[in-house]
Amino acid sequence: MTARPVRLGPRSVAALVLISAIGVVAFGWPLLADGTSVLAGRSQDAPWLLAVLLPLLVAVVVATIADCGMDAKAVAMLGVLAAVGAALRPLGAGTAGLEPMFFLMVLSGRVLGPGFGFVLGAVTMFASALLTGGVGPWMPFQMLSMGWFTMGAGLLPGPVRLRGRGELLMLSLYGAVAAFAYGTVMNLQGWVTLQGMGSGISFHPGDPLHENLVRFLAYCAATSLGWDLGRAVLTVVLVLTIGSTVLKALRRTTRRAAFEAQVTFEGAERA
Repeated sequence: MTARPVRLGPRSVAALVLISAIGVVAFGWPLLADGTSVLAGRSQDAPWLLAVLLPLLVAVVVATIADCGMDAKAVAMLGVLAAVGAALRPLGAGTAGLEPMFFLMVLSGRVLGPGFGFVLGAVTMFASALLTGGVGPWMPFQMLSMGWFTMGAGLLPGPVRLRGRGELLMLSLYGAVAAFAYGTVMNLQGWVTLQGMGSGISFHPGDPLHENLVRFLAYCAATSLGWDLGRAVLTVVLVLTIGSTVLKALRRTTRRAAFEAQVTFEGAERA
């Protein structure tokens, strides 16, 4: 039996679209707001975002259960992988962006699918924040970013047929690009709250969008490029070296769990 990712049904897709739309608005609204509302609103949106995010994560899980039969075994596997990912994060925290949890999220999203991957990424970041004491206004934004990161791996082509070296190369390329994307998205969350760093890279509330975007790119290059590079390189190295072993282990576990297997009672039918 081939290990297949957890499928997305219509309710799962609707829940993911809703939560992603809310996330895009949460990240990007300061770029379109006037100068008087940005600082007052930005300091207060994180608690509201977290209050909305957590029920929506539950909604994604419930919708997946309703759409494709994800059962208690899948939820248990979600908890195990989230715990492993949370334990991996402190190993490289604060060291040139070296975060080994990212490679596990890439492989898990690939094997288990986009819906499962989004929930796994968000829950892993939530658990790691509690574990490391990294709870703050940035946490719900990290949860969204990691959810998108892991979901993207589940959306890559060839989830059933593509195997071997080609799959590892594809996953390593995605891991590198997505590692930079994660850092860039998280920069947007922090950048709009910082002012006075210099006219070339500071956020200017109320300025035209294109001018602020140019400053934002300069800010990313000046502050986080090295961290994003370290994260991308480590993800690529881990995927290419031990990715095959981890993929086999995840797929073996998925086959044994048989998430979408339907229970039938042949004896009762014959009677």
